[in-house]
Amino acid sequence: MTLYTTEAGRCPVRDYLSGLAPNERARLTVGIDLLETFGLALGMPHVRSVGDKLWELRVRGQVQHRVLYVAATGGRLVLLHAFSKKTPQIPTAELRTAKQRMADYLERMG
Repeated sequence: MTLYTTEAGRCPVRDYLSGLAPNERARLTVGIDLLETFGLALGMPHVRSVGDKLWELRVRGQVQHRVLYVAATGGRLVLLHAFSKKTPQIPTAELRTAKQRMADYLERMG
């Protein structure tokens, strides 16, 4: 498992995690650990495809957390973007951010 890091060295998913309350951070960390353990075999209700090679890790707590990721070469999962979900659909801006980070990652890392 890899965390997307910007060219400037910022890690958006780590930043999101550090901004959460301890109990919410623990819930999301358990979800990420499940994803790391089971990888592409982890299915619903934990993960689902959102199209364009992007997948969504779904974690429920007091807040619904989402982590958008891509399966890169060699089965490596790259966590691109994390946010709290407040609507039934993933907001367009959140998808756009994940797609931009995916394109940046694939261009820089291959």
